[in-house]
Amino acid sequence: MIPTAAPTNEEMARLTARMLLEIKAVHFMEAEPFVFASGLPSPVYIDCRKLISFPRIRSTLMDFLTAKVLRDAGFEAFDNIAGGETAGIPFAALVAERMALPMTYVRKKPKGYGRNARIEGAMTEGQRVLLVEDLTTDGGSKLSFVDAIRDTGATCAHTAVIFYYGIFPETIKTLGDHGVSLHHLCTWWDVLAEAKSQGTFAPGTLAEVEAFLTDPHKWRELNKK
Repeated sequence: MIPTAAPTNEEMARLTARMLLEIKAVHFMEAEPFVFASGLPSPVYIDCRKLISFPRIRSTLMDFLTAKVLRDAGFEAFDNIAGGETAGIPFAALVAERMALPMTYVRKKPKGYGRNARIEGAMTEGQRVLLVEDLTTDGGSKLSFVDAIRDTGATCAHTAVIFYYGIFPETIKTLGDHGVSLHHLCTWWDVLAEAKSQGTFAPGTLAEVEAFLTDPHKWRELNKK
């Protein structure tokens, strides 16, 4: 069923942050920062994949995401919903079900055998495709998926995510320069505000997180090993 009503963007952001905190998808680490695959340290980490194991929260957030995209992009803006391998696949399926549209998924790289495909499912020339993912940091990883979609002759001018870091100002420009608009439910700032409201973490931890969010590049310089 297509959600036709939803809270304001601000309320959706607050509730999304609350749900992520409730299922402990949010991790703050003050003493021993996380180290990402890039080798860069961070006091914050989010695991949106956990959402698939919580049916009530999963369903609510997919209603929110669908309503947000329809509200922002249009009710007849898409012909196909594509998920990015692997985290975006379940969310794309759930959004496609709500929009009553075909679902496909995009591999990170060609399969390497058979058809050597990057697109799985039926995607055809001229289709308007929405790329769905769990989250985005700086937007860079989305570009490869968008290019693979466009290589089929389809178009991709929109990507939707549950979580957007919201701390790297170049993200919107990176996507925009590639002709892609970003739709998201909440950011680290929303999570931080909700964590402060709930008293979920120690004040010192929240202060360290806020320092990172305010200037991640400076924080990493001070905390690199």
